[in-house]
Amino acid sequence: MSRRRQKADEFAHLAGDISPEDGGDPKADHKKPWNAPKQAGRKSQQLCEQVKNALVGAFASCGDPAVQAASVIAVQPAPHSGRLRVLVGVPPDFDHDTVGEGVERAAGFLRSEVASAISRRHAPELVFEVIPT
Repeated sequence: MSRRRQKADEFAHLAGDISPEDGGDPKADHKKPWNAPKQAGRKSQQLCEQVKNALVGAFASCGDPAVQAASVIAVQPAPHSGRLRVLVGVPPDFDHDTVGEGVERAAGFLRSEVASAISRRHAPELVFEVIPT
């Protein structure tokens, strides 16, 4: 047997109907693109729930009344569990910008409260997104 590799067009006479998938790797049809977002796993969801519970207490203990009135709606991994996206709800009697500035000023305090509440080597980075409720 020769060591020459056979080309895909040499097998054309063996196929009934030639399609673009002939001669290709079947694993490539089911492969995700390298930059496709991954769905959060069970451990990531568990971490997000722990961070949400820690942030609810941290918001209540913050000195700024705008931050105290804000609520944590959801915590999601963005794009992985090293960085978490925190959706903060603004009550109707507070200004959207005031709450946003207060949360950004308190970001270091909030991250330290989260770090003390969860058991991980590195505290996740928190990215706050303020939305009206």
